[in-house]
Amino acid sequence: MPLPPLLQGQVCAVTGGLTGIGRAIAISFLSHGAKVAINYLESYQAGEDELLQTLRTEAFDAIKARNPATSPASLEDVPLLTVPGDISQPGTGQEFVKRTVEAFGRLDTFVSNAGICKFEDFLEIDPTSWQRHLDINLSGAFYAVQAAAQQMVAQSPSGGSIIGISSISALVGGAGQCHYTPTKAGVLSLMQSTATALGKHKIRCNALLPGTIRTQLNDEDLKDGSDKKAYMEKRIPLGLGNPEDMAGPAVFLWTEERL
Repeated sequence: MPLPPLLQGQVCAVTGGLTGIGRAIAISFLSHGAKVAINYLESYQAGEDELLQTLRTEAFDAIKARNPATSPASLEDVPLLTVPGDISQPGTGQEFVKRTVEAFGRLDTFVSNAGICKFEDFLEIDPTSWQRHLDINLSGAFYAVQAAAQQMVAQSPSGGSIIGISSISALVGGAGQCHYTPTKAGVLSLMQSTATALGKHKIRCNALLPGTIRTQLNDEDLKDGSDKKAYMEKRIPLGLGNPEDMAGPAVFLWTEERL
């Protein structure tokens, strides 16, 4: 039996919310009664229009499944705002937060999720690839989290929750991820430091460190029949994770009572 809606009337914004972990978190939050805005990189994903449409459809179904009594009358009534933008640019986070507040009135939780990971041999990583990972995964997180925190301090009542999606790679490293793991270690450190900086404003900051989650970022690396997939499945007793596995922890960190 599903939990009842825990986040009625709350407002959440998720960067990188069109696919993977961000998408799963957005759908779960909507199912719990929240109003949700997602950021996504326009024209980056194949089948973008379909992904946008199915996001709304899946959210509608999730809301109905959790609490039919509060189900929206139509897809258009799903409280979902989609905002395109390159999160690596300093102004994108500010615009995303502004659009969220204009649509929904405030910002209660911000999930910094947007990221990339192109598996490459360390000796062959060029400066452009390194800089792109740094710009999106870490600089983008910094800019967006700062924009969210500024809004949470300014609004009344002040406060909120900020969740940074880091990675277990931040702790253990990865041979093909030498340009990725430092950025995820940076996200973890960013959440630790913002937690100390923003606590006085009633803003909670936490990081989630997923293990191996099957998303569009590693589809090629973990394709069926690959040695890597066989190794990871043997190493993880419960098998590879799914994006939905991260939605519950995110709801937990958002809920003030922590259930």
